[in-house]
Amino acid sequence: MKDEIHPKYYPACKVYHNGQVVMETGATVPELHVEVWSGSHPFFTGKQTFVDTTGRVERFQKKFAGNYFAGKDKAKGSKPTKSNAADALGTDKAQG
Repeated sequence: MKDEIHPKYYPACKVYHNGQVVMETGATVPELHVEVWSGSHPFFTGKQTFVDTTGRVERFQKKFAGNYFAGKDKAKGSKPTKSNAADALGTDKAQG
């Protein structure tokens, strides 16, 4: 194994979350600063929180707030029935 090609290993790397040390682990850097870790992640804590740094959640909530779906017309996206299709073609049901 070559001596000078491997990075220095720190067996007691401190992991910081919101300015507090949450755990120690081995790494190639002396300290890590993280935004999310298992103690704050909703999967492990059972609490739902939004991790939003660009404002996308607020834009989504603003767009779909109120009665956004109430103004949609149901007939607009419906498929034509057989009788409507026959009328559109100009055929008569009696001609058979």
